[in-house]
Amino acid sequence: MSTGIPAEAFEFYERLAADNTREFWAEHKADYEQSVREPLQAIADALEPDFGPAHLYRPYRDMRFSRDKTPYKDHQGCVFEAENGLGWYLQVSAQGLMAAGGWYQSTPAQVKRYREYLLDAGGDRLRAALKPLPRSGFEIGGDMLKTRPRGVDEDNPDIDLLRHRSMHVTKVWEPEAWMGTRRVQKTLHTAFEKMRPLMVTLADIVGPPE
Repeated sequence: MSTGIPAEAFEFYERLAADNTREFWAEHKADYEQSVREPLQAIADALEPDFGPAHLYRPYRDMRFSRDKTPYKDHQGCVFEAENGLGWYLQVSAQGLMAAGGWYQSTPAQVKRYREYLLDAGGDRLRAALKPLPRSGFEIGGDMLKTRPRGVDEDNPDIDLLRHRSMHVTKVWEPEAWMGTRRVQKTLHTAFEKMRPLMVTLADIVGPPE
């Protein structure tokens, strides 16, 4: 039995992209369960003790308010709950394997605390937590204002950080043979640990959702 994510997982999503129909899903649901969901669940179970409760998302899309009526997601995601509503994230798709983490679902109270912290204490602590991540292949993202927040001076040295209303980092690996081995679990554990200083810092700065 494989201890990683088999090549068939990535192939499944390539085939789903070409035929995202209920007929395809009915015919290949067993492939999804065996090649995608079960391996990802096993990895989630292994990582859960160090990174918090894990939840695999449902494969079905919510089409009620979407123009895109394809019924199935083009990826399988898994979230690990962290403090103050933050989370680590793991995803498998035709593009490969993704590890991510951060402050995804911000509330007005958190955004207020985040900005007040930066205006009062400055951005040095947050920058220190962010600094090593791009060197390790992570991209910094999040929901950002196009201009500065109201009342913030345009020459504030932390204007780039102050524009964030959420913040996360993401690393993607294209499909490779090692993903089907035990190495994938170690690789993901290492990636999540690299994000931990940022996760702890952000959770402390933004506080609870309400």
